[in-house]
Amino acid sequence: MINLHDIRYCRVGVSSLEDATRFATELLGLDIARRERGHVYFKSDDRDHTLVYFEGDPSDHTVAFEATAKAELDAAAAELEALRVPVAWGTPDECEARRVAALVRFQDPTGNRVELVWKPHHSGRRYHGQRDAGITGFSHVGLCTTDARRDEAFWTQVCSAKVSDWIGDAPLLRIDDVHHKIALFPSQRAGIQHINHQVESVDDLMRSWYLLKERGVRIVFGPGRHPTSGARFLYFEGPDGLVYEYSCGVRSITVEDEAAGYQPRQFPFNPAGFCMWGARPDIAEFRKSS
Repeated sequence: MINLHDIRYCRVGVSSLEDATRFATELLGLDIARRERGHVYFKSDDRDHTLVYFEGDPSDHTVAFEATAKAELDAAAAELEALRVPVAWGTPDECEARRVAALVRFQDPTGNRVELVWKPHHSGRRYHGQRDAGITGFSHVGLCTTDARRDEAFWTQVCSAKVSDWIGDAPLLRIDDVHHKIALFPSQRAGIQHINHQVESVDDLMRSWYLLKERGVRIVFGPGRHPTSGARFLYFEGPDGLVYEYSCGVRSITVEDEAAGYQPRQFPFNPAGFCMWGARPDIAEFRKSS
């Protein structure tokens, strides 16, 4: 089984690097770590970077996870090859650009691009966003799936994720104590469905709600509260239609919870399954189950 120690970063193609960088700094609240080879790297916590923009196809998305040992990369590559999943090792230049010692690249059954990295850099420079959005760090991604049950099996049987809850067929998957680091939402495409950053409090959510509305950013869901994770949330649209989320108060599922017999719960794929306050999503993957 491929051990996913933690989520690490997202790489996202954008149609205008200048406009996307302005969004990430002035609106989303991230800090520029560096500009390099036509890429802009952003910080949101003590990691070297957690988001990368590059000018290119806006459907070109990659999500990376951390492994704890080089042997885990070797084992992952061997297991994927045994399953006839194509695997590519990162070149020295690619590893240097990502500030990792090594990486393997593969795709899940839908075609979502995944990198498993070893020894990613942390930063000696404190994160401080250009805008004080209250961000405490990059936390999870929603991924599109063209077959939720098939992809759930891949992430839980080939990789080390565990189901925390379901909304319809959409599984919310954890790789540590946090309720979910990966969520799979039925769609007709591959790619990142949304990118989540945690913030300190509901006050931060509401401050952002007012600011984003004043700046003409399209709010697509919330403010609200998920009945699954208990997190209070706000979803909004970024460059090229990609959705971003702030949330706070997400539930943890500990080893003690699992020992006590924690079982995933089933929620309906309707507005009540997504929000216990009554907010209704204007997000395609949240409005339909296929």
